[in-house]
Amino acid sequence: MKQREALEILKTGENIFLTGSAGSGKTFLLNQYIEYLKENKINISITASTGIAATHLNGRTIHSWSGIGINEELTKAQMKALKDRDYLISRILSSKVLIIDEISMLNAKRLDLVDNICKVFRQDLRPFGGMQVVFCGDFFQLPPVAKDKEDNRFVTESEIWNDMNMKICYLDEQHRQEDKRFLRVLNDIRKDSTNEETIGILKERHNKSVKSNIKPTKLYTHNIDVDAINEAELAKLEGDELVYDMYSEGTPYLIKNLKGNYCLVPEKLRLKIDAIVMFLKNNFSEGYVNGTLGKVIGFDENSNYPIVETFSGKQIIAEREKWIMEDGNKVVASINQVPLRLAWAITVHKSQGMSLDCAEIDLSKTFEYGMGYVALSRVRSLAGIKLLGINDLSLKVNKEAGALDKHFISKSKEDLNEYKKIGKKEINKKQNRFLEENKDNDVDYDNILGLPF
Repeated sequence: MKQREALEILKTGENIFLTGSAGSGKTFLLNQYIEYLKENKINISITASTGIAATHLNGRTIHSWSGIGINEELTKAQMKALKDRDYLISRILSSKVLIIDEISMLNAKRLDLVDNICKVFRQDLRPFGGMQVVFCGDFFQLPPVAKDKEDNRFVTESEIWNDMNMKICYLDEQHRQEDKRFLRVLNDIRKDSTNEETIGILKERHNKSVKSNIKPTKLYTHNIDVDAINEAELAKLEGDELVYDMYSEGTPYLIKNLKGNYCLVPEKLRLKIDAIVMFLKNNFSEGYVNGTLGKVIGFDENSNYPIVETFSGKQIIAEREKWIMEDGNKVVASINQVPLRLAWAITVHKSQGMSLDCAEIDLSKTFEYGMGYVALSRVRSLAGIKLLGINDLSLKVNKEAGALDKHFISKSKEDLNEYKKIGKKEINKKQNRFLEENKDNDVDYDNILGLPF
């Protein structure tokens, strides 16, 4: 399915699972739909399974939005306490659309819990209390992180998944990689059909230097202290250090979340000439995206902002940007900082959602299905990779994800054909009906006594 086709289906108000390979433009399309809803005054709740993913959409985590925190289950007493929180009542009742990005990292129990909360608060037994729900993600990427005895099942095994009558929008365009041989490698991994030829293509990059004036970012598979590595590399550079402080506005605890759990940009950004940096924001007009690598080559005489030369040779003055968190259509917290971080090193988990020009990757310590795929698919081309090693797990993906993917591809074709049969006139009617029925209106928040939980 193409982005424009998926957008037309989204506008009808159907429950949607938006998926596709890394680099297919899922987040870009979500942002298009969010803008459409805002323009039409539809109250929308924007969430993701992780804080970093939430910042790509100006949202918050689904855990925070729903009030579940780290819980997988709630007692009656905990549920009653949630129902005493006026802001939760207001948020859940006023929402017409709920978006959850990076759905692959949310487990089945938590999805069912969010569904139950929505039903109870909205006094509506339909899935998620009758909101349009849009899930987005790719099950070949990182799975739920299960601590201790937590549920490690995909959300597809939740009780609610099959009750939602979801349309599948599987994006098949590629906006990150254009290198056909590299795409073949990534597709082989997705199809669990890697062979000697696949490995041979990758081995061409074994210990091969990347042609660049910028040192490639090291992608670490393990959660080591990459900040300490970056600070140590900065300390090796001679010359004066310039410091840029973060500014913030809004609700204090939300600001704290934005700073600590959501955003990779530091509170104090320390830079010197020759520092390797990474942009942390999409700004197409200025010529960078989240993950664009560069080197600081100087500081602007007038503003003192860093001048960054990118991998492609473009010189950019990195001026301040804002990261915001919205609740409905209201900005509840924001931070303001130069959109850079030191980039000698980053973990694979935190690279998800980025587009890197070049990277040094050691997959010999891969310990999780999908980790190798995520690491490799961050990079735009095979020539941008310096591969230090691979192990038996690094080119494998979860077998369940493979079976699901085949189903999603087939179902997406069926759903697209169904919409083509309906015709433009009927689709426009559905879209207009959805807008009319969901325009912002006053909500009665009294007497939220509850369905059985």
